[in-house]
Amino acid sequence: MQAISEAQLHALADDVLPEEQRAAIDAYLRAHPQDAARVAAWREQNRQLRALFDPLQQEAVPPALLQAAAPPAANHGWYRPAMQAAAAVVLVFAGGMGGWLLRGSVTTGANPISLARSAAIAHAVYTPEVRHPVEVGVEREAHLVQWLSKRLGSTLQPPALSPLGYHLIGGRLLPGDGDGPVAQFMYEEGTGKRLTLYVAKERAGRQETAFRYTQEKDLGVFYWIDGQMGYALSAKLPKAELGKIADAVYAQLEQPR
Repeated sequence: MQAISEAQLHALADDVLPEEQRAAIDAYLRAHPQDAARVAAWREQNRQLRALFDPLQQEAVPPALLQAAAPPAANHGWYRPAMQAAAAVVLVFAGGMGGWLLRGSVTTGANPISLARSAAIAHAVYTPEVRHPVEVGVEREAHLVQWLSKRLGSTLQPPALSPLGYHLIGGRLLPGDGDGPVAQFMYEEGTGKRLTLYVAKERAGRQETAFRYTQEKDLGVFYWIDGQMGYALSAKLPKAELGKIADAVYAQLEQPR
């Protein structure tokens, strides 16, 4: 049987697989139930994402974004409607998930905001899970770290957050935005609150960024790029509390290994 790639399985889950490949992949999945279960899980994830974010595409363009798109010169009044229309097109093209994290603040540089957006989506999808919040549990932490480090091509080490009341419960591998796979570590505290650390290996040449913060309703995200790695810490916590945890995460990640 012809080898089936990971990209083909994702294409099937996303309903973009060419029709001429479908019969071969359907036969492959019948013979490989574990991969069939993975495709089913990806389809369910897509369904949950659409349920979460599709309504946002119907929202009006944020006034702050329209204000930012307008030039300051008063005698260029003809230019304002054109820029407002362009901003609207950008939001429609970006879709609900892009607009979700752009609301409330206009951030330059698509790479960091894409990191935050992806981290927030992954947090929203997996933290509500009761039986399967992580792919590999903390009881196999050494294997988890070794596996994710190998897949990302960089040595990873989940920060120890027990002094702040959170303990690691495990992690998982996730598809990235074209730069390869990403890792998600999940933490929990005594009352059941969860936070996630999303780790992605960035393209060479991307500039480092200081801490940035975005929020939608009660979900906040601190995110930054440090060298070749991008990080995003997400939780339903007040900004000051999440910022304190982000500082602790950053300090541990900066320690020499």
